[in-house]
Amino acid sequence: MSAGAQLTVTDKRRAARHPADYKVIAEHRQLGDVHLHIVNVSAQGFMAQEVSGLGRGDRLVMRLPVTGRIEAHLIWAHEGRAGFQFERIIRLDDFLKLVDALQPNPRLRPRR
Repeated sequence: MSAGAQLTVTDKRRAARHPADYKVIAEHRQLGDVHLHIVNVSAQGFMAQEVSGLGRGDRLVMRLPVTGRIEAHLIWAHEGRAGFQFERIIRLDDFLKLVDALQPNPRLRPRR
């Protein structure tokens, strides 16, 4: 039996990603606090750098601006980078606000 996450959101790795520069402390059931540096985000998930000690399928709970408390599951990890999928898709209006909060450089924010 597989111990990995059973996610209902389809794989959308081709989804538009937006650059981010955001540090967050996530909670892992066994490891406790896990420090993440989010470098890009989409409505379905995010990529973080400097990730270690986590395995595919691991679940994290974090608090992000606008969206509040949200779970994410580790989908892939390679050379200190990791891709996470949110437990739910973030609504477009909330996602645009989230991008503004995670990307302090207005030149890198999406045009509206």
